[in-house]
Amino acid sequence: MATILVVDDELGIRALLSEILSDEGHTIELAENATQARAVRERMRPDLVLLDIWMPDVDGVTLLKEWGGAGLLTMPVIMMSGHGTIDTAVEATKFGAIAFLEKPITLQKLLRAVEQALVKTAPPRPAPAAAIGMPSYTRTEPGSLLPPAVGHGMVLSNHMPSSNGLASQQSFELDRPLREARDAFEKSYFEFHLAKENGSMTRVAEKTGLERTHLYRKLKQLGVDLSRNKRGAGG
Repeated sequence: MATILVVDDELGIRALLSEILSDEGHTIELAENATQARAVRERMRPDLVLLDIWMPDVDGVTLLKEWGGAGLLTMPVIMMSGHGTIDTAVEATKFGAIAFLEKPITLQKLLRAVEQALVKTAPPRPAPAAAIGMPSYTRTEPGSLLPPAVGHGMVLSNHMPSSNGLASQQSFELDRPLREARDAFEKSYFEFHLAKENGSMTRVAEKTGLERTHLYRKLKQLGVDLSRNKRGAGG
C-alpha cells in the first residue's frame, strides 16, 4: 500500500479522504496548507499527493509549480477543487499534475484516480510464472479482454486443498461495475482466510497486511459475517 499526503484547508475533506483511503489500506498524512505540505513532503516522501487548489496561504497550483521547479515533483499529484474550470485543470496538468478531481469527489472517482496514479508510477512487476495457473486472456472484440471459454465470468483458484469445507475456487462475474466486482472478490477473499484461520482477526490481519482496525472496517463495509467464521474446538 502507499503513503498518501492529503492537502486541503477544509477539515471535513481531510477527514473524509483520510477515512476512505485508510480503509483501502493506505497510510495517510494530512496537511491543511502549503507550509505543512512542504514539511510533510520533505519528511515522508509520499507516494502520492492529493492537493487542493484553493487554499488561504499558497494555492495548490503555485505549490505544484514550486515543487516542479525545485525538482521535488518525484511523486504523482492529483489536484482537487470545488471551483475548478477546464483552464485550471489544463494549467495544473501542464505543471505536472497527473489528474484533476472536481469536488464533491465521488468515492468511485477518488479510488479510480488513486489506483491509476499509483499504477502508473509503480515499478514493473515480473511476469507471473505459468505454473500458478492464472487464466490466459483472449481478445474477443475491440477493447474487450476475456478469459477463454468463460464468457463474462472468471474462475480464480489459490490451489489450496478444500479441507475443513473451505472453497479454494470461486467464480466471479466480470460483466459488472469494477467496484462491485472488486467488493465481491474481496468479500470472498476475507471469508476464505477467516475460515482458514478459525476466525482469528490477528492472523488474518497479519496475512492481509492490514491493521486490525482497518480490517474490521473493511469486513463491516463488505458485509462479512464474522460469527460464522469462528470455528473453535468448542463449536
